[in-house]
Amino acid sequence: MAILTRQSLTLVLTCIALLSLPVLFSPDLGDPGRMLHSPGFISDFIGYSVAVLFFFLNYYLLVPRLYFHKKYGWFFLAALAGFIMIAVLSDVPQWFNWYPEPRQGGGPARGTHAFGFHELRNSSLRFAIAFLISWLLRIEDRWQHTVAEKMQAELAFLRTQINPHFLFNTLNSIYALAIGRSEQTPEAVAKLSALMRYVTNEASRELVPLEKEIEYIRNYIDLQRIRFGDTVQLEFSVVIEPSGHRIAPLILIPFIENAFKHGVNPEEHSKIAISIQMVENHLKLEVFNKKVQHRTDEDSQSGLGIENTRSRLGLMYPDRYQLHIDDRPESFSVSLTLDL
Repeated sequence: MAILTRQSLTLVLTCIALLSLPVLFSPDLGDPGRMLHSPGFISDFIGYSVAVLFFFLNYYLLVPRLYFHKKYGWFFLAALAGFIMIAVLSDVPQWFNWYPEPRQGGGPARGTHAFGFHELRNSSLRFAIAFLISWLLRIEDRWQHTVAEKMQAELAFLRTQINPHFLFNTLNSIYALAIGRSEQTPEAVAKLSALMRYVTNEASRELVPLEKEIEYIRNYIDLQRIRFGDTVQLEFSVVIEPSGHRIAPLILIPFIENAFKHGVNPEEHSKIAISIQMVENHLKLEVFNKKVQHRTDEDSQSGLGIENTRSRLGLMYPDRYQLHIDDRPESFSVSLTLDL
């Protein structure tokens, strides 16, 4: 929508600029009455009006249907026809003696006509301005749409990597509970159901309510509490007031998943601290975990999740986020600030 609005505004301003040229370059600019009766102004205004028509014809029809489809011969012939149209119609007042007063100077007298270098130069200038601007704007518009489509495709690809990553982690949690015949297994299944419902219904959206994303994180952490119990010192705080803010789905969870992968081991002292707070329009996530022994395959998966999230942040929040990662031998911490 923003692209369409900017595109429409650009087209309107271009047309206004083209129609303003005869006025701005008229030698009678300070005398509107004389200017409106000037043969040169009348010819220029009609010429640029025709150039505006060719501008739209080239922008909406010739470039997309001929140039973009590599029909260069037809495109050249259509452009040549446009030039002839501008040249001929610009000269209509002289052909039909539409000037309000006799011509002054050394030009042809009223009732006669001569198409010379001056008329050819003016027609060429009008055509060149209309042709080049419409051609360049159309190419820029196509480039913007190509970039937008590429961005959407890349985001979709990153989401396909995020969803299996999440599924494997949560299923492992449920599996561990089921093996231990835990009475908390039904609650864990309910939490997993809520998480999967969120992933299925919301993850494909561009933005979701911030409250839903926080609820998703709460369910995930509750599931981890059920799985690990007292074996991990877990601190989790959320300070967010209802505000109507929206956020890209699943943009925060990879950092939290990473903390559980690298910060939990029943045989070691494990500590994880997670803080989420909203200050005006800035959302701040802080995650800290002490490093413990972990498997190599989990290490590679967590690295992929963080890199995917970094890519998504660059696509969804360009120049609107700050990400600081402090990777030390004994600990790992993340500080993310998002401008919502």
